[in-house]
Amino acid sequence: MILTTCLEAIAGANVVVCCGPGGVGKTTVSASLAIALAEQGLNVCVMTVDPARRLADVLGLQHIGDEPSVVEAVGPGILSAMMLDTAGTFDQLIDRYAANVDQANSIRKTRIYEAMVSSLGGTQEYMAMEKLYELSTSGNYDIIVVDTPPTRNALELLDAPRRITALFENRLFRALLMPTKAYLKAFSFATQAMLKAVSSAAGAELVADAVAFLQAFTGMEEGFVERSTAMRTLLFAPTTKYVVVTSPRRDAIAEAAFFAEQLLENGPEVACVVVNRLHPDFGPPPEIATKDEAVLDLLENLRLLNVSVVAEEQLVADLRARAGDPVVVGLPLVPDDSHDLDGLRSMAAGLGGPQPNRRERAE
Repeated sequence: MILTTCLEAIAGANVVVCCGPGGVGKTTVSASLAIALAEQGLNVCVMTVDPARRLADVLGLQHIGDEPSVVEAVGPGILSAMMLDTAGTFDQLIDRYAANVDQANSIRKTRIYEAMVSSLGGTQEYMAMEKLYELSTSGNYDIIVVDTPPTRNALELLDAPRRITALFENRLFRALLMPTKAYLKAFSFATQAMLKAVSSAAGAELVADAVAFLQAFTGMEEGFVERSTAMRTLLFAPTTKYVVVTSPRRDAIAEAAFFAEQLLENGPEVACVVVNRLHPDFGPPPEIATKDEAVLDLLENLRLLNVSVVAEEQLVADLRARAGDPVVVGLPLVPDDSHDLDGLRSMAAGLGGPQPNRRERAE
């Protein structure tokens, strides 16, 4: 069977990861896809990492937070939506693996922990994957749709669980997790020399904060490693499908193609590419003999539109080839982005229905 729609391309998935560059309507595409799945009768949760209220507004939710909220007026399935809270999710992880409340609180009090939550590169991606794993293993949903952070590097997404595992397996990290004098003595010269060098460059106070933070993790590392390994297994499972969302702008297409190539190089296939905001194709302008300036202006507009359509189709063809020939779905340019449930349903129809006829062009 030749797959022609996004819904066909992700059939059988338990997780759909929508990824790609920013500014292309990825959040609204993710929400529309979730609506399309819910209207097939599935129990769906859509999760966004965008801190703005856009998802809540278009879905008609008064509040959206770190716990899923049911969206009314969508059915016959159930649609729930949530927004990632990086700090809250990290806190929950600490609570899960800490031996007691005192250990959890000692970690939260360190400035290193505050920096990790607020600004450390990769933390948001890791917490997005942590929340995805939590939702997917809860047994509450048939399928999870996750709207990932805009990023040019697919490895930031796929490597988030692996990086935490590598951290806990690092020799220096393991040494600093062991506060006993006997262990530090065995590791003494290399550890102490390195810490002295770092203290000279970064300041003794910063190094002391780092050591305190790492030693506060004593006994928790095994739980983090096991969790991260399970998360990575989920990301590479056959039931996890990847949808790359982009727009027909040259820069966005290039970024999406680069992203798709990275996915392919690391294992996951691209199930579908959604190209949002395509110009309508009315064909080339007709040959009309006229001197009417208004008509001539319309013909010139049509000619320019035709040039844009030809260029977009070439860009999309290049993207399809670089992405491994996945299903490609085009969504039309509309005066305003979808701003309510009706607008999202219209977009959902394009994801699940036949594509508008566009001319086949010889390259």
